[in-house]
Amino acid sequence: MRDLGYVEGNDFVIEYRWAEQPNELPKLAAELVHMNVDVIFAPSSIQVEPARQATKTIPIVFAAHADPVGLGHVASLARPGGNITGLSMMLTDLTAKQLEIAKEAMPHATRVGVLWNPPTPSHALALEALKAAGKKLGVELQMVPVRTVEEFGPAFATMTEGRVDCFLVVPSAFSYSYRTQLADLALKHRLGGIFQQKESVEAGGLMSYGADTLDLYRRAASYVDRILKGAQPADLPVEQPTKFELVINLKTAKALDFTIPESFLVRADDVIE
Repeated sequence: MRDLGYVEGNDFVIEYRWAEQPNELPKLAAELVHMNVDVIFAPSSIQVEPARQATKTIPIVFAAHADPVGLGHVASLARPGGNITGLSMMLTDLTAKQLEIAKEAMPHATRVGVLWNPPTPSHALALEALKAAGKKLGVELQMVPVRTVEEFGPAFATMTEGRVDCFLVVPSAFSYSYRTQLADLALKHRLGGIFQQKESVEAGGLMSYGADTLDLYRRAASYVDRILKGAQPADLPVEQPTKFELVINLKTAKALDFTIPESFLVRADDVIE
């Protein structure tokens, strides 16, 4: 917003609301609606849904929505049609792409564990995309739901017992918050994993592929700017990522005695050594 000429406290005020658990979000969204804010910034699908239920008139802007059309939050990318718009991170498509990348980096893999979070609305769509991709690639998937941090340990034990060759984490705010624990457990169980956010690789995960979320958040400011200047969300097309990142942690690869193919390594946008 500063880059667009706004000065916080002078041109606009941000009313922050933080939720420790997803079930707190409806109350917080209702608070913002009661305050009659000009715009609600709800970064991802899990925040958009309670905001959508709280208001049909106040504009809602998202920055990294998993699948806005698939979840029914907009009518189409070109014509959102309501009070909601923003940028999509293309989770449904990218999750399938991540499986393809994992198979390319680990061609021996025939069984892949999938860690997913049932409360996250977009994960049901992502799982269907993964099943289709797995069938195409000849990869058997072991779906392992994880609802709380206490379930991480048993989840990795389940994957180990299931003799998976590697694992994929369907991204969510939940998995992002506990990325260090996931990386540590992966090393403990000697499993290579692919994530969506590069921060998970910086925390010790093996690799990641996904949209540059910082870029998406920066671009979301332009939606808020246009809405404050009178534009209607219904007329602002949903944009998709333009920057994608493949990140590999060579230190983790060495700890797992895993050799990254050179042809794959040269494609990486960032290599952590």
